Amino acid sequence: MDRRNFMAGCAGLALSAKAGAAFAQSGPLTKIVFPFAAGGGGDALCRILGQQLGPLLDRTIIIENRTGGDGLIGIKAVRGANPDGTTILITTGPTMYLLPMVETVPSFSAAKDFMPVSQLARFEFGLVASPTIGAKDFKQLVAWLKANPDKATYGVPSNGTIPHFTGLKLEEALGMKMTRVPYRGSAPIINDLIGGHLPFGVTTIADAIPQHRAGGVRILTVSSAARSPFLPDVPTLKENGVELVADAWYGMWLPAGSPPAFARQLSEAVAKALAQPEVREKLLAIGLIPVGSTPEGLTQELAANTAFWQPIVQASGYKITN
Repeated sequence: MDRRNFMAGCAGLALSAKAGAAFAQSGPLTKIVFPFAAGGGGDALCRILGQQLGPLLDRTIIIENRTGGDGLIGIKAVRGANPDGTTILITTGPTMYLLPMVETVPSFSAAKDFMPVSQLARFEFGLVASPTIGAKDFKQLVAWLKANPDKATYGVPSNGTIPHFTGLKLEEALGMKMTRVPYRGSAPIINDLIGGHLPFGVTTIADAIPQHRAGGVRILTVSSAARSPFLPDVPTLKENGVELVADAWYGMWLPAGSPPAFARQLSEAVAKALAQPEVREKLLAIGLIPVGSTPEGLTQELAANTAFWQPIVQASGYKITN
């Protein structure tokens, strides 16, 4: 399979934005490269941070959407940029650790080609059921699946994503084989759940919450380590007896060889920005949970995610061609 839609499950939160916006017209021009299209949650994150970082760093911040190759075009652009502190990468964690795992020949190394700055915000996934199967909780979903093995089908926003591999781990935990159906994003999954054409899916909960509240679908469980702040009444997979934590996050990197002092300064500026109540409010409104970290914290998070998902991805045998 080619790269098309590889990261569709990791950047699908909707919010309108204008491409190329500039913030704080002073100081050296600094570019934040986001390797996905304008209009999603990650793009909004870039613009919200850009508005804060410009004054904190006394720089003019611009946002550049360098799309293509499931994030690879933008990642390569930053990797090859002058490491003078004027080019910054913001992308999803899964882009940085899953893409090299599933490529037949890895195109980049997060550890060798980039300097870590900060983790930024988390977003969550959940198991979302169609109301037509009558499951009001995870146990009832499992009972339905085992009673209807010929209908045990689930949707994921794309192959090669966290929802894809979460589905595989779920099959393993339940001891049953199911049919995975890759979609082009979360929206068509939600539509098929509402229409009763699909029993359940694994997708970002931010995309499902409106229909969950309206009764069009039911979010049965979330895959994060703790209950979602957006759905405090919905238990986690671990609470349901499935030993799996699967969420995702956005992070910030510089090209390898950038000034370490600037990386530290940038990390501290990010922490100040994310601590602002208005920033937190804006991010939570689009389904992002602000976290922040030191450069060392980002490195540790990336290493932990890589160690966790590497054997799962390898066992799946899934690959995409370069």
